[in-house]
Amino acid sequence: MKKDDANAERYIAIARACLKAINDTAAKAGSREEKIQAVYQAIDDAFQAEFADYRQSVAVMGTVLERIASGQLDADTAASLARKTLDQQPENTRNALIH
Repeated sequence: MKKDDANAERYIAIARACLKAINDTAAKAGSREEKIQAVYQAIDDAFQAEFADYRQSVAVMGTVLERIASGQLDADTAASLARKTLDQQPENTRNALIH
C-alpha cells in the first residue's frame, strides 16, 4: 500500500489492532480457540471503528435520497440538498477507495 493512499492510515490502524491482539493473547492463559476468538474480535472492532464515518455518511445520504425520491421537492431544492449533503461528507470518505 502506498503511503499517500487515502486508506493507508486505516490499514495501519487495523494492522496494529491485530498485532496488539496477537501479542496480548500470546502471553495470557487460555485455550487456543479463546485466543483466536480474541484476535478475531480485535479485527472486527478495528474495522468497525475505522469505517464508522462511512456508515454514518451512507446513512445520511440515504435519508437525503429518500427525500429527493419522494418527489415532494422541486428540482432546485433537491439539488441544493444534495450539494449540502456532499459538502458535509467527511473528508476521508470522499473519492477514496474503501479497500
